[in-house]
Amino acid sequence: VHLMTSGGGLVQSGGSLRLSCTASQRIVSVNDMAWYRQAPGNQREFVARITRAGKAQYGESVNGRFTVSRDDARNMVYLEMTGLKPEDTAVYYCNIQPPLDYLWGQGTQVTVSS
Repeated sequence: VHLMTSGGGLVQSGGSLRLSCTASQRIVSVNDMAWYRQAPGNQREFVARITRAGKAQYGESVNGRFTVSRDDARNMVYLEMTGLKPEDTAVYYCNIQPPLDYLWGQGTQVTVSS
């Protein structure tokens, strides 16, 4: 099973991006899903999660700016990011919640310029 993220890129401060996550097998619909990120020199940190029932929770630093959603029929999870700040620069990953080590993929790079 692999999780694949996409949608990252370079954006100016205040801009928006939409990240997507899909799996090689249908694991999204049967799991709580989450987004994490890791900036250079930092530990990986929790960004957002969405339960199977669709309840969302967010890390304090992104609350009010990011929105997590899921489409079980398409086996997809999304992270809509608005009001991006330079401190949001990181590699973003998705995983099930709680995360499994073997599901960490390569992530997608988000770079926010000031």
